[in-house]
Amino acid sequence: MKITVTGAASGIGKATVLKLLESGHELIVIDLPDSNFDFLSKANVQIILGDVSDQSDRNVIIAASTGVDGLVNAAGRIETRNLLDYSIADIRELFSVNFESVWDLTAKIGATMPTGGAIVNISSAGAKVVTNSNVGPYAATKAAVLSLTRTFAFEFAKRGVRVNAICPGLIETPMQTKVSEQLAKDQNLPIKDVIQKRIEMIPLNRFGNASECADLISFLLSSESSYMTGQAINISGGWITS
Repeated sequence: MKITVTGAASGIGKATVLKLLESGHELIVIDLPDSNFDFLSKANVQIILGDVSDQSDRNVIIAASTGVDGLVNAAGRIETRNLLDYSIADIRELFSVNFESVWDLTAKIGATMPTGGAIVNISSAGAKVVTNSNVGPYAATKAAVLSLTRTFAFEFAKRGVRVNAICPGLIETPMQTKVSEQLAKDQNLPIKDVIQKRIEMIPLNRFGNASECADLISFLLSSESSYMTGQAINISGGWITS
C-alpha cells in the first residue's frame, strides 16, 4: 500500500510512520519545514515539508497523494490557556490546522483513492469529555473531526473507501508534555504532581504510548478492519468508555 501521513515527524504520526514502514508500505510523509526526519532511512519514503494549514502546501500534498491507498491525518496543534483568554483569531488558527486541513485532505485525496482505500483521522478523547477547559477550542476542533469522519464515511462508502477516527486519551507525546507543563504552571504545582493526578484518572493507571496508537491506526488502514467505517475508537486506558 501507498499511504500519506501528516504530522509525521513526531508523536503519534512518527510512531505510525515507523509501524507502516515495518509492515512494508510505501509512504508520503509530511510535517513542518523545521521538522527532523533523520529517523528515516528514506527508503520507500517521499518527504514533503509544509504546513497543512496553508492551502498552497496542501495542494502539493494533494497532488503527490493522488491515488494513494491510505491517508492518516495526524497533524495537529494544541493551545493551553484560560478559556476566556482565547481570541477569535486563536480559534481560527486552531481550526485551520486541526479541522480545515483534515477536511480538505480527506475530501481531495479520498476522492482519488481506489476501492479498499482507508482514511484515519486523529481526534481526541477531549472531543467526548471535558476535564480541563483550558484546551476547550482544541477539543472543539477534535469534535468537529468526528463529525467530518462520519460524513465522509457515508459519502465514500459507495466507492468502497472507509473513513474512521481514533480518540487518544493521555498519550506520551510532545503535545501531552506541553499540556502537563502548562497545567503545572497554572496550578503552581511540580509537573510530577500534575502528571500523577492525570494518571489517577485512568483505570489502567498509566499514560499510553504513541506506538499503541500506531498499532490501532495500522489496523484501521488494513483489510482486517474492512467492515468498519464512520467509527470513533477510544484508546484511553479506560478513561473514555463511550
